[in-house]
Amino acid sequence: MAFCIITDSASDLPQSVVEEFGLHIIPTPVVIDEKDYFDRQTIFPDEFYRIQKEGAAQIRTYHISQYMFYEHFLPYAKRGDEVLYICFSTGIAGTFQAATLAKKDILEEYPDFKLTIVDSKCASIGFGLVVYKLLQMQRNHAPNKLLIQAAYYFCEHMEHAVTVGTLEYLAKGGRLSRASATVGTVLDIKPIIIVSEEGKLEAVEKVRGFKRAVKRCLELVEEKGADLKRQTIGVCYGADPAVCEFVSQVLTEEFHVKGVLKTQVGCAIGAHTGPEILGIVFQNAIDEQFEKYLDTGEATSHPKAPD
Repeated sequence: MAFCIITDSASDLPQSVVEEFGLHIIPTPVVIDEKDYFDRQTIFPDEFYRIQKEGAAQIRTYHISQYMFYEHFLPYAKRGDEVLYICFSTGIAGTFQAATLAKKDILEEYPDFKLTIVDSKCASIGFGLVVYKLLQMQRNHAPNKLLIQAAYYFCEHMEHAVTVGTLEYLAKGGRLSRASATVGTVLDIKPIIIVSEEGKLEAVEKVRGFKRAVKRCLELVEEKGADLKRQTIGVCYGADPAVCEFVSQVLTEEFHVKGVLKTQVGCAIGAHTGPEILGIVFQNAIDEQFEKYLDTGEATSHPKAPD
């Protein structure tokens, strides 16, 4: 029986991590002109942002359904594996509820199936970084119970500092009024967005100009981050890798962080933020019982997704 860590594509983990650990990613649906696509499976970020920038397509998202979860969980139950699933925040999507309903259905057929579903209350690489840390711990032989404890701890202590280049998409998604978006655009106002304790996107500050907003996000890392020299920091971007490289350079050369996990935001978040997004995620606390398993170790084999 294997202990398998899985997640969904809203975690925006880079393909290199997916391949390194044989990670099972449940794809998030996105609808473009009434045609269904699956994030990072049948549509990828570069193509998605190209379509979005053209402005003619109708784009919307919906969360992974109960039936889709059932289909992804079932092979693990049949094999007798134990699963730890880290999911997209309930404050942003209905992923956790759908997964919980699917778990109930599976347990009627396989009552011994062990499935822990963690509401990350995080977005994008915020919970992607949680998964990455858990996979590293597993590679370094952390006990399964400790991995579950770590999952809750990392999610609870994950901070997000996000900004966007345009308010248009936040308004389209109903996360900002059209009037506020119009005024903000005229004044070149950029929001500083966090993910609240309830797992909801929340604009907490307003800054004039995208460069200043990016600088403010970096300041928040310095203000809230715990022992940055021991941390791997997550940085995500939309269609502009240059801003990601700039932020990563500052984190490395000025903040002297342990490492930077860089990635591109996918459809689940990008549909609501637009192509000009920059996000930084980091821990506001560190626990030694988990950190000792995060040292670089020799890679071992990892459970792969069942056929």
